[in-house]
Amino acid sequence: MNPPVVKPANPRFSSGPTSKRPGWSIATLPTASLGRSHRAKAEKAKLNKVIEDSKRLLGMPADYLLGIVPGSDSGAFEMAMWTMLGARGVDVLSWESFGQGWLSDAQKQLKLDNVRDLGADYGELPDLTAVNFDHDVIFTWNGTTSGVRVPNADWIPADRAGLTFCDATSATFAMNIDWPKLDVVTWSWQKVLGGEAGQGMIALSPRAVARLESYTPTWPLPKIFRLTKGGKLISDIFAGATINTPSMMAVEDQLDALDWATQIGGLPALIERSEANLDVIAKWLSTSHWAAFLATDEATRSSTSICMKIIDPWFTAQDAASQTGLIKQLVALLESENVAYDIGAYRDAPPGLRIWGGATVESQDIEKLLPWLDWAFHQVKAG
Repeated sequence: MNPPVVKPANPRFSSGPTSKRPGWSIATLPTASLGRSHRAKAEKAKLNKVIEDSKRLLGMPADYLLGIVPGSDSGAFEMAMWTMLGARGVDVLSWESFGQGWLSDAQKQLKLDNVRDLGADYGELPDLTAVNFDHDVIFTWNGTTSGVRVPNADWIPADRAGLTFCDATSATFAMNIDWPKLDVVTWSWQKVLGGEAGQGMIALSPRAVARLESYTPTWPLPKIFRLTKGGKLISDIFAGATINTPSMMAVEDQLDALDWATQIGGLPALIERSEANLDVIAKWLSTSHWAAFLATDEATRSSTSICMKIIDPWFTAQDAASQTGLIKQLVALLESENVAYDIGAYRDAPPGLRIWGGATVESQDIEKLLPWLDWAFHQVKAG
């Protein structure tokens, strides 16, 4: 079988950091802020502009707060857990590696007494009707390592007693987020908009702010996790005064990404681009004899972290170690051809492939990639 002739113009299909926006060039980024203090007037204004532009693009309610915090999405979500959990029981929806990580933190690090694990296998969602909303609830909107997302937030009641904590790092800017159903939402710059790593975003509802100002955890908090002082919210965090020192180059890059998102039509255009990428892969998989979606329900298939399993009998007859080795061969072959980078499944997920379909990826590049997937699989199978 001969290799295809046409290659993707951009072979970057990694699920994080993700591809830069179309037409991106580092030469277009302003550099006047480099070497300046992030607390200087103009530089703090840039940080606050990231906050305000993000809120506007995402349609966040006016009474929600948004801040820039250290440690990417993981740092933002850990901050939320360590500062607000412990006031109530906790339900953790764990259907992929990040949910499992939050579960482990609640049980083994914070050592909370009343933690319920509502789990499911990769490719599935837990039973959403089983969630106890008298508890605080932790979940990922989109499971980056499983390619499974919640279809909506209809399962979350408006009159809940507990808080909802949503890790939305691979969902924001690509999916419709039902903000009134969420009390804490986190994400990072290096996902859907293709920004640089290092900083996280944390959004708080008024109910979350009330929890912070009325509840003090029993455990000590590192400085970079502290959102309150003297029982009151540190409001400057939500106006561009970051807890730690951010990279101003990363800030300029994020402003560039937000500006691009605005120019192409805002959130509706971002969602449309991501869904178009999912549609291209869905059409190909509908006739594939060797690959299929890992997500079993069409309504829960992610449009960003598009995860696939191998269904060819030759592959499924192999043991797990052999399957992992074969996937590594396939991925390495595609990388050597400069066709696709970093598309192997996450290390804790079933052996398979994962193609990023966020808004910065062009559908025509995915279309050009797919014949190469067929070719690479045939090469690996042929030995």
